[in-house]
Amino acid sequence: HTQDTISCAHPLFVTWKIGRDKRLRGCIGTFSAMNLHSGLREYTLTSALKDSRFPPMTRDELPRLFCSVSLLTNFEDVCDYLDWEVGVHGIRIEFINEKGSKRTATYLPEVAKEQGWDHIQTIDSLLRKGGYKAPITNEFRKTIKLTRYRSEKMTLSYAEYLAHRQHHHFQNGIGHPLPPYNHYS
Repeated sequence: HTQDTISCAHPLFVTWKIGRDKRLRGCIGTFSAMNLHSGLREYTLTSALKDSRFPPMTRDELPRLFCSVSLLTNFEDVCDYLDWEVGVHGIRIEFINEKGSKRTATYLPEVAKEQGWDHIQTIDSLLRKGGYKAPITNEFRKTIKLTRYRSEKMTLSYAEYLAHRQHHHFQNGIGHPLPPYNHYS
């Protein structure tokens, strides 16, 4: 039973994309290992409603949404900020900003590849995402603490979600509880 509990807890991120061109619509997660059931419930809502880069999602957007869940694994601290592979590793950086405060920022493994970025472009974009305002020098890049990780990612469109829900509802018989995602219907 303990083994089950361990394997069911993961750091996770929930990403929402919208429309045919799958524009980013929200992405928030945690690097703490979460119980999958409660973690998914919490971060699905948080990323939909509280990503400060976007207004909260509306009911009208539902049919055009895609939801991805990334379970993060294989965390490795590396000495060299270039020691990771585009399209394979997600990266989390920790750095000291120009005001002397410690900051962190992350990109999931698919981000650099989707954007067509190399290592330096990815690192520099991540520094800006993390709020670093000063010019970025090679010397500064060398002060970054970098952790690389991998992820297992699953994506569901709204149409697929509805089909799954109907199938589940049919199997359970009317009146039985639906899966825990029915607060999106």
